[in-house]
This record gives sequence, structure tokens and C-alpha cells, in this order.
Amino acid sequence: MKKLSILFITVSLLFSSCENMLDINHNPNRLEELEDVSTILAVAQLGLAYNTMSWDVAFGGGYWVQYWTQNYTASQFKDLCRYADTDFNTFYSSLVAGAMKDLQYMIDVASEDESQLGYYFVAEALQIFGWQFLVDLYGNVPYFEALRGDEGINHPEFDDGETIYNDLLDRIDKLLALDLSGAYVDSDADMVFAGNMNRWREFANSLKLKLNMRLTETSGYNNASMVTFIENNDFLSQNASISGSIFEDQDYKRHPLYEYNTGTTFVSTNVIACKSFFDYLSVNGDPRVGKYFNGDQGAFFGDYDSKQDSDGDGTTDNKESFARARLSNSADLILISSWENNFRIAEVYVRAGDYNTARTYYEAGVEASFTQVNATNFVTDDEDANYPEIINTITDAGSYAEWPASGSQNDYLDLIGHQRWVAHYYFQHGESFLERNRTKIPAVSDIDVRADRNYAWYNFPVGDLTLSVVGRDNLNGNLPASLLYPYSVVSRNNNSLPQKPNLGEKVFWDKKSGK
Repeated sequence: MKKLSILFITVSLLFSSCENMLDINHNPNRLEELEDVSTILAVAQLGLAYNTMSWDVAFGGGYWVQYWTQNYTASQFKDLCRYADTDFNTFYSSLVAGAMKDLQYMIDVASEDESQLGYYFVAEALQIFGWQFLVDLYGNVPYFEALRGDEGINHPEFDDGETIYNDLLDRIDKLLALDLSGAYVDSDADMVFAGNMNRWREFANSLKLKLNMRLTETSGYNNASMVTFIENNDFLSQNASISGSIFEDQDYKRHPLYEYNTGTTFVSTNVIACKSFFDYLSVNGDPRVGKYFNGDQGAFFGDYDSKQDSDGDGTTDNKESFARARLSNSADLILISSWENNFRIAEVYVRAGDYNTARTYYEAGVEASFTQVNATNFVTDDEDANYPEIINTITDAGSYAEWPASGSQNDYLDLIGHQRWVAHYYFQHGESFLERNRTKIPAVSDIDVRADRNYAWYNFPVGDLTLSVVGRDNLNGNLPASLLYPYSVVSRNNNSLPQKPNLGEKVFWDKKSGK
């Protein structure tokens, strides 16, 4: 499929009128009478991938794991920085009314035609992925009665997140039991794996691993069964992604993050590096910092007091030069990354006490992150755009991310968690937010910037997150845990649950102690 045709259908899917997008039980872009589902596969794939790194998720996740913070001289993202009520209404409506509805149509049609087994497999796997993402972000959502507006169900009941997860796990097991010999997907219709069904089975295996690993802090997790599952199956060794080569430097045809830098949002002037993330990279000499940012320092998270002089150098914070994000128009849109797979498998072996095997997968995860950064140009119009290829030395003996010869289980889990945090930057901000909630890695320091800025600047807890300077008390000293229910759902669904009090309400699997 040619680039322009893909981008055209993307625009029609993602930029429909707000009124239509808010109707989560009908998708006006769906071709109701199609029997050949190959014609909408690319639309569904791109809609799903785009929404997982869209405006809402990219910036919400990016701020809440403290990759970025709001520039002192701007105000666009202050609400995110102070943990104000946030529902990601556009994300929810676009995902459910768009990709999820299209995938349901594919599932319904392909399940009635044995010759379209491949399309059924792909659509079912992608929809399970989408439901998992929605539950992880919101908790209880309409599920069993969702997407059934054509049956007259216009006010779907909300279902318990744990119940939904149990059903998703049952669905993935049934999917993996299918015999795919002879199954196919047209290579031109498949933007992710070009019709390679072996890769799609690996995607489904990786998705089952992901679903189970979300449950590590619950009674529903069985690490021994995960070891057996890993040792008897194949997993993605490459990213499940849509290539950034489809993007063009034209309105509505750019990478989602790059798009927001060219219009009225001006990300390059609104977004600066957060000290939490920037210091972890720069203090430890991680060469990825030069790929991620242009500049030498990060700012406190959620700090609006621009007239302060935090570092005591005589220049107020609003006049300091803070590092800015390098934005790319050719970055891939990733559903499941090779590094997250490796880090998950490493974690399973750590929990099993097999630290030598865990090390192999941990180092493979770090290497995959470096490979992705080397392959992707983060630089746009900076004068110092020509960076040499960076070499992964951070796991070598004596380096900061070295796998220690002896350590506790928590030491190894902490190492994996921090490198996962670094690797997800720019590609999987929502996933980074969710994994931090599950693992509480990085931890949250109690340091109070307002109490003594100069002390906090020079004694910053490298490797930890901090509470927002202005939003420190907004969630009782905690970080955001889930989203509010979308306004479109609360206001239009007669069976909606009461709105949550704030962003601090945890989803069912978020059990680990910590902020």
C-alpha cells in the first residue's frame, strides 16, 4: 500500500468531527458492507498505534513519569504537571469508536469465513491489546456490552477491570490454540508485519506475557507457569510497529509528537527536560541523553515559580537554558517493543531466582533500546544534528547499568525497571506510566523542592521521581494512578459509574506499596 493512501485513510479515521468521535457505539468511518476485511486492516492498525502515542497518552504519560516538565515561560501543560483532573476523553473516544470498532467488525466478518482466519487472528490479538490498554488506564470500563450499538445497546454496563482481564486471558489462550497453517494476511494490508503470521503468533505470545506480568502483585500471578510458558514459546525479537517512514512533513501527515511541534502547540517551547529523567541519564553518562535532548540541564517537575534561582548562579529559572526534547518525524509507532519483551522475560527469571538467564534478557533489552535510538534520527533543526553512532557500554563491567555478580532480587528488579523507564522514552510513554505504577520503579523521593530549592538542586535524588512542586499535596502525596472517566461516557451513558474523585484511584492490579 502506498504512503499517500495510508495517510489519507489515517486522516479520515483520526480527524473526524468531535461529535462523531464521541459516539462510541457507532463509527461513521466503518465500511458497513465490506466482506473483505483486508481493506480496513491498515486503518485499524494505524488507529490503534496512533492512539497509544497520541496527544493525550504521549504527553500525559511523558509528564507523569517525568521525562518532561512544563517550561517556566509557558502554561499549556500545567494541568498535567499539577495532577489536575484528566480524562483523556479524545483518546478514549477515538480509540473505541475508531480502531476498536473496526477490529470488532473484522472479528465478526472473519470469524464466519474460514479463509480469513489470518485476519481473525490479527484483529482479535489487536483488540485484546486495545482492551488491556483501556483497562490499565481507566480501571472499570464498558466491555461485554461495548461496541454493540447496532444491537440497541447504547448505554453499556461497566465491567470490573479484573473480570475483563480474566476474559482477555481466556481470549488470548483460545487464540493461541488456533492452527494457523495455511492462514494468511495480505502483505500490502498489514502495516506491522507485512503478512508474516509467525510474527503475529509471536505478538500474541508477547501479549499473553504482558497481560500476565501486569498481575505480578496480585494473587492471580503464577511465576512458575510464566517460566514454563517462556521456555516453550517464541516471542517478538523485533518491534511490533508501524514504520515512521510513512510520515511526511505536511499537516496531518506527521508523526503525532512531531505534528504537535509544528502547529499552535509549539512543543519545542512548551516542553523541557525534567530533572528526574535528565539527571539520571547525564549523571550516569548514558549516551542516549544526547539523542533524547538538546541541552545540559533539566528542571524540577511541576515548578511554576519562575522568579526563583534554584541553582544559585544568579540567573532566575525563567531565564535559564533547559534541555529541550529532540523530536523526530520518522520515529516508529510501536505497539510492543523488543526491549519490553526482553525486560519482561528478564523479570520472570529474576523472580524465579535464575539471575544468569535474567542477565541475558536484561542486556538484550538494553541493546534493543540502543539499536532503536541509533536507527532513529531524533534531531530536527538543531545545528549540532550530526551525532555519531552511540555504542552501548552501559552494561559493561564498571558501568552504571552493569548486572551485578551478586545482588538481591530487588536490586535486579530495580535495575530492570530503571532501564525500562529509559528505553520507553519517545516510543511508549503510556506503557512507561503503567509499568511504573505496577513496579513503583523509579521510586518517589520525599524531597521537598519548595522547602529549600538550592539544597534540592545540588542534592537531587538521582534515579528517583519527585512530587510535583505545585501539585505536591493534590493527590495526598502520591502520583497519578489512573484516568478519570471520559466526559463523553459519564455524560451520555446512563449506566456510567460515578466519576472518580481524582487521578489517585488505582486499577485492580496496582497493589505494590509506594507512591
